[in-house]
Amino acid sequence: MTPHTTDLQNTPTGHTAASARRKPAGRPLAPWNRRAGSRALLLASAPVLLTAVVTATDVLTPDWLHVSPVLAAVPVLAAVLLPWWATAVLALTVLVTAALLQWDAGSWGHPDSNVALGSLFVVGLTSLAACALRQRRERQLHRIRSVAETAQRALMHPLPPRIGPLALSGVYLPAESEARIGGDFYEALCTPYGMRIVIGDVRGKGLQAVGASATLLGAFRELAYRDPSLTKVAEQLDERARRHIAALDSSPDVQHQGGTGALFTERFATALLVEFPPGEPVARIVHCGHPEPYLVHAGETRPYEPDQPGAPLGLGDLLAARPVAQTVPFVPGDRLVLYTDGFIEARDRRGRFHDLAAQVHAHAARPLEAMVAALRRDLVRHVRGDLDDDAALVALERLP
Repeated sequence: MTPHTTDLQNTPTGHTAASARRKPAGRPLAPWNRRAGSRALLLASAPVLLTAVVTATDVLTPDWLHVSPVLAAVPVLAAVLLPWWATAVLALTVLVTAALLQWDAGSWGHPDSNVALGSLFVVGLTSLAACALRQRRERQLHRIRSVAETAQRALMHPLPPRIGPLALSGVYLPAESEARIGGDFYEALCTPYGMRIVIGDVRGKGLQAVGASATLLGAFRELAYRDPSLTKVAEQLDERARRHIAALDSSPDVQHQGGTGALFTERFATALLVEFPPGEPVARIVHCGHPEPYLVHAGETRPYEPDQPGAPLGLGDLLAARPVAQTVPFVPGDRLVLYTDGFIEARDRRGRFHDLAAQVHAHAARPLEAMVAALRRDLVRHVRGDLDDDAALVALERLP
């Protein structure tokens, strides 16, 4: 629910439910992957090309024009783009090339030539040190990413492609691309009362938002199997959220900041709970201060606005809005699109909001996974990779 960041800025990296399943062997690379590989190859060859251009220029120009000092940029560029061994090879190549150019120009052994060679040697050593430091940081970042991905899989389970007569597909885009996890969450469970799904958005960012997401997801996984009433599940989630808030407000760090009143009113989560009773072509929806879902029926896309929206989780004792379940028809071929506000509050560089409804309508005729992938792509393109908030989306379709 925070105003949008991932980002990501950083370019957002997201995952879909389909990405958690194994891809068939031999699938060709996507066009954007091929383009990224070509750019990486071009960047990696830049130091070699620079060495060749500078050497040829120095040989072909008059003796009074010396461009060989530009070779000092080669190991520096290599330290940024290439591994340590390649940087060492290029640094040595530059040193040997500069010496040969001096010998060819008849300046070998002159004081200024010795200073130039000494400078290239120092630059090479410095570049090697910088490259080693960069690679060390990259290894650390890789380990952090691995831990974050493991935490994400433990926190938010990949959606199954199908539960009974329902097909599912989801996407999650964290505001901080390197973090991989954030305050948005979703879960789908097959319970004795039918398939139940929750999608939510925790107010705030950082580790506290992740902790709140973990608390609410854990509570939903327990309550969804235990309580036959979806409204009771929502009420219990609100109680868990308030307990979590109370625990945070009683922590030493918060007490040191001088009280809890302002912090209490800023901590909550919006959520949407949906239930698909077995054998009934309907969906029961409980709104807890969350953006309304989109219902795709007979080629038309419309938002399903609640008659009685409930209070956000954590604010149930402050607002006189109890959760109410509303039933909507959901027949074979219908789709329901659930999302967090990151998908509708994202702005482009002109300040225009992302029109998710129009995009859902435009892609509604595609297969479910293709539609979700297109919605993700449209969002990233709209913000040009600069997300300001986590964004999650889950699409469901009732199969024949």
